[in-house]
Amino acid sequence: MIKAVIFDLDGTLVKTENLKAFSYARAAVVLSPTPLAEAEVLEAFKDVVGLSRQEVAEALLQRFALEKAAKARMVQFGVTMPWQAFAQLRLTFYEEFLRDHQILHNHLCRYNVGLLNYARASGFRTGLATMSHTDQAKRVLHILNLHDKFAFVATRDDVEHGKPNPEIYLLVARQLGTPPAQCLVIEDSPTGVKAALAARMSCIVVTNDLTRESVHRSNLIDARWIVDDAVNLKTVAEQLIKGKELVA
Repeated sequence: MIKAVIFDLDGTLVKTENLKAFSYARAAVVLSPTPLAEAEVLEAFKDVVGLSRQEVAEALLQRFALEKAAKARMVQFGVTMPWQAFAQLRLTFYEEFLRDHQILHNHLCRYNVGLLNYARASGFRTGLATMSHTDQAKRVLHILNLHDKFAFVATRDDVEHGKPNPEIYLLVARQLGTPPAQCLVIEDSPTGVKAALAARMSCIVVTNDLTRESVHRSNLIDARWIVDDAVNLKTVAEQLIKGKELVA
């Protein structure tokens, strides 16, 4: 029996993954020693959605040969690794997006937030497990008035290992006082799905433009629990909650 619903944040409750993708693309264009189209970086970002900041930055540095240019920026940002300089540069663009609250509201995943409200109204415990760092997660949640919707929020700063390691989901389950087998995770990416299944939790994945292809290609989860149109999310969730359990 499901007693708790745990949500991912980026790409699940709000399309911040899109904004992050654009910020990485703009930073890559700035660093690239040769002409580089943002569209190329956006396409490459699909392969790293859901990974940690370091993993994303390192992958894109290698993919587009940006390490030398990033290394030249290390002193500017007071860091010691090229990936950190790249990450700090892209954060300057991401911060611009966050300063415009309307951009975030325009990227809200309304049906997914609708499921969150339904879960709360129905008496389920609710938690959040995000690979965003605490300061960013708090800002996004407050801007969208979601900060009081969860009994417990875990961020990348609260765990040693990021998704697909199950640590963050197991942490949230413990704090909610709910066994993993009684938790339902709402995710958007293969990385998040792997983490949920490794935690032995049920999972529904709501795809988006960045993750749809990789989710279907991964074959990680029964097609019943893949939602490509979020308008159907509540119906699918009710089916799972009523007893059609996912076998991990």
